[in-house]
Amino acid sequence: MKRETFANKLLLRIIFFVTLCLAGNEMLTAQGITTYQYRYVAPDKQAEFIKRETTYWSKVAQRAIDKGTLTFWGLFEKVGGVDMPNSPNYLFINTFPNIDGDMAAVWDPTKLFPGIPMDKISTNSMSTVLMDLFIHDEGFQQAAGVDASKDFKYVVMNYHNSSNSSQFISTEKNQWGPFIKNAMDNKLTEQKGWGNAVVLSPIGGKMMFNCVSFDLYSTLNAALMQTWKPNTKFPTAGLDSLQKISINTPMTFVYRVVKVVSKN
Repeated sequence: MKRETFANKLLLRIIFFVTLCLAGNEMLTAQGITTYQYRYVAPDKQAEFIKRETTYWSKVAQRAIDKGTLTFWGLFEKVGGVDMPNSPNYLFINTFPNIDGDMAAVWDPTKLFPGIPMDKISTNSMSTVLMDLFIHDEGFQQAAGVDASKDFKYVVMNYHNSSNSSQFISTEKNQWGPFIKNAMDNKLTEQKGWGNAVVLSPIGGKMMFNCVSFDLYSTLNAALMQTWKPNTKFPTAGLDSLQKISINTPMTFVYRVVKVVSKN
């Protein structure tokens, strides 16, 4: 009888564990996969590059969003930098509900622009892809009353390298997320939004980061200065925990929001 009871309990635990795993996988699929694509565009081609992306490809992205094959498309231009001729200066962020979907159909411009030759639409020949990442978005907060078209003008991208990416993301979501939401709502900071994500691929090897967080601002000055009101009370316990598992100081870059189209 005792053996039977133990076996039944063990079976129930296994079923419970499998159920949790399946639920987690369903949630991961529902949230989709985000890609970060970093490109370099020479200075003499940047105006035409931006024109084509905002005139044509943003509309292709909007069509895909309307069809449910894409939920976010964004083009961001780096502000400043080092070793600029050899570094990416534009970032595309795309979120796909189904990363295994037909990407050729997602990015097909012929239905929207049937009379325009592809060489007048394409930006591949005037840009070089330097890095592609697969990302899973984990958390997001924004200030109360935000108008994205006015308040989300600049993004500070923070690239974190930690000894435990899952713990890093969890601590940020549970400690920094509620803090920054309260700080933004009470105007303790000029920041208007915050989010974080974990890098799915590539990881290890020469990769210098495994987590990403981003801070949204309405002006370049606010993005560069990042001031806080004197009475701000920071979540010191959470920050200490993050510091302990951080391998080095995060890399940080500022981007200008060129164009965004999204489901929400």
